[in-house]
Amino acid sequence: MAKKTFWKVWLRRNLLTKDVENDFLAEVSTTGGTLRNEDLAARIVAARSELRLETILSILTMRDEIVRDTLAQGTAVQDGCARMAPRVSGNWIGASHAFDPAVHKIGLDMAPSAEMRAVLETVGVEVLGEKDSGAYIGLITDVTTGKTDGTITPDEDVIVTGDKIKIAPEGEAGLGVFFVNESGAETQVTHKLTENNPKKLIFRAPALADGVWRLNIVTRFSKSSTLLQEPRTIPYEFPLTVGQQAQPVG
Repeated sequence: MAKKTFWKVWLRRNLLTKDVENDFLAEVSTTGGTLRNEDLAARIVAARSELRLETILSILTMRDEIVRDTLAQGTAVQDGCARMAPRVSGNWIGASHAFDPAVHKIGLDMAPSAEMRAVLETVGVEVLGEKDSGAYIGLITDVTTGKTDGTITPDEDVIVTGDKIKIAPEGEAGLGVFFVNESGAETQVTHKLTENNPKKLIFRAPALADGVWRLNIVTRFSKSSTLLQEPRTIPYEFPLTVGQQAQPVG
C-alpha cells in the first residue's frame, strides 16, 4: 500500500537500558498544536458544511458530554476513530476484596477502530536521526505505584529522568519543579529535593488537586562550569493526571 503521509521521528537514547549503549526510542516530531473542538468545528465549516460554526461546536460539545456520561455508566463507546472501554486496574487479594482507591485505579482502555487502523496503514515513518542532546525530560515515575503512565500520587515521591535537568543553583527564586494545571496556575515543589542530578531528580509532589497537570523544570544548569545566564524551562511533553476522574486513556 502506498504511503500517503509520513511521521517524522527523532531517536533519543533509552535511559532504562543502561547496559545497552546503542538503544534508542522513537519520538514523533509533532506538527502544530493539539486540535480541540473549536478547531475541529472550524475544519468542518471549511469543508463547506451548511451548518454554522456555533452549531457544530455545540454538537461536538454535546457529543463529548454524552460519551463521558456513557463511560461513567460503565458502557464502552465505539466511534470511527477508537473504542473506549472502562477499566479498573490494580491487584485484588481474594475474591471478596473490596475496591480500595489507594490500590485500584479507575481508567479507560483505548484501541484504534478498524477505520483508524486502515488510516495508520497509510502512514510511513521518516527517521530524522538522533535527537539533539539538549535538556529534556524522558520519563516520570510515581514511586508509590511504580507506574510511568502519567498518574501522580499527591504528597508522595516522584522520580524524573532525562538530561540536563538538575536544578542549579538550587534555592534560587524562580527555579525548580513546577506543576501547571489546565488554567495555567503553577504549583511549585517546595520540599527539598531528595536527589538533584543532571539525569535524575527525586522529589515529593505537592498536595495536587484532582485533574490534569503539566510538569516544567526551570533551571540554569549547564554541563560547563558556567551556569546559563537565563533560566531554561524544560517541559514534559505528556500530561500528568491526579485522581480517578482524570485518568489517561491507554
